[in-house]
Amino acid sequence: MSGPDGQRFIHVHEQPEVTSLPLPRVVLVTDRSLLPPGRGLLATVRECTAAGLRAVVVREHDLSVHARALLLRDLARIDGLMVISSRSPCLTAHGLHLAAHQPAPRSGRWGRSCHSRQDVARAAGEGAAWATLSPYAPSRSKPGRPPLPADSWAGHPVPVLALAGVDATNARAAIEAGAHGVAVMGAVMRADDPASVVAQLLGEVG
Repeated sequence: MSGPDGQRFIHVHEQPEVTSLPLPRVVLVTDRSLLPPGRGLLATVRECTAAGLRAVVVREHDLSVHARALLLRDLARIDGLMVISSRSPCLTAHGLHLAAHQPAPRSGRWGRSCHSRQDVARAAGEGAAWATLSPYAPSRSKPGRPPLPADSWAGHPVPVLALAGVDATNARAAIEAGAHGVAVMGAVMRADDPASVVAQLLGEVG
């Protein structure tokens, strides 16, 4: 079977139940290249889940299709964690997060990366269940991109996660500005104690 960008689904002998749980207010976006030396991605996500994390978007696009499918399977086995595959569909994931340019899938729960109010409205009209909206703040991952205006976060037809430059110092402001929640990568992935950062974020967003 093929996904919306032509990539094949990978069968790894099990499939999670389709989740209808609401989107959590803190979502971790992975990039294992940012982890401190000696840290593994699976162990890091397990620690963050123990601290209260309930959703993760798995990037890791440099992995082979098979290796990435196995990673998604192992993450989906963590109790209480919603696992969302970025860009590439996988039967072991609970959902799919698309890049801005990717076409909507025909079925399943999915969201899209957006960069304007118009992008969010378009994604919602195509059936998206959520959207990330970026950049929220200056980001080390994408330097030089100015943050979106302060009125960008409220009044959307789907839950919007503020993305880029989010940490425990500004997460609450994103919620107060109207975002449903925050999507965080660098502040957690680069941390010596990622579980502690997740706990701080959860405390800020309420």
